[in-house]
Amino acid sequence: MKRDSLDDLRVFVLVAEHRSFREAAAQLARTPSAVSHTMRQLEERLGMRLLHRTTRSVSLTDAGLRLLERLRPALLEISSAVEGLNEERSRPLGRLRIYANHTAAVAVVAPVWDRFLASYPDIHLELDVSERLIDIVAAGFDAGIGPSDRAANDMIAVPVTGPLKMAVVGAPSYFARRGAPRTPEDLARHGCIQHRLGDGTLFEWLFERGGKLHKRAVEGPVTVTNLDLALRAAVDGLGLAYLTRAYAEPFLRSGQLVEVLGEALPSFEGLFLYYPGHRRVPAALRVFVDMVRVSGRRTASGKTLMDLFIPS
Repeated sequence: MKRDSLDDLRVFVLVAEHRSFREAAAQLARTPSAVSHTMRQLEERLGMRLLHRTTRSVSLTDAGLRLLERLRPALLEISSAVEGLNEERSRPLGRLRIYANHTAAVAVVAPVWDRFLASYPDIHLELDVSERLIDIVAAGFDAGIGPSDRAANDMIAVPVTGPLKMAVVGAPSYFARRGAPRTPEDLARHGCIQHRLGDGTLFEWLFERGGKLHKRAVEGPVTVTNLDLALRAAVDGLGLAYLTRAYAEPFLRSGQLVEVLGEALPSFEGLFLYYPGHRRVPAALRVFVDMVRVSGRRTASGKTLMDLFIPS
């Protein structure tokens, strides 16, 4: 049904309930003659009379009474749906779908999800974690979290971390056996957990000297293709791992891992939460953004974390 037809039916319900063109017109901020004209047009489209009119009163025909009985619950349901949306603006609810890479999930979402869900118990958080570059709109996600270059030009990108510091970490049991490296050159005498990239190459660890980045090939007893396994191998004392500090933070706090070579390690541009900028922001996403946003800062090098994964 056309939009103007729905409006005409709403006018009919008001006239029928008040039994008056004048009272319905006052509620609609229209003139009585305009309301009467609307009713005549509705009756003409339906091909039947809905109202008996006299100079002093308005009453319903049998057809008008049947129509009113069917319209009332429908209009109440529409009104309830609109009120539900208004309630959602003040009390966020529903499903919030976030797409994030591994570092973003650990550094941005995990630290706040307990507080977020406790603050908004009517929100169901769905977190999909992958390193693949996807179209978050086509895939049905409300937002994505990752490096700034993942956000399309027409998207809003909100900084959610400061610069990401890299870390070389190992278990206390490993350092008890092998000692701690003092310089990146010392890594030649240590077991390093290697990470094979998606293109099959082995990731070379990056260090900073004189404001410039330098890559260093490492060797060790274990090669993985997943950062979770690199972290687990380090915790188990198999060797040293190269990760973002935010990724290793829970294990550094617990004492399961110890950080070394901190002064030689670079920082990279932080992570951003990005979402379509051409539509209204869902209430659930709005409160999530408010909870995780930070003041954006760039590192002196201007490089992003993705620079780590570009082979030489």
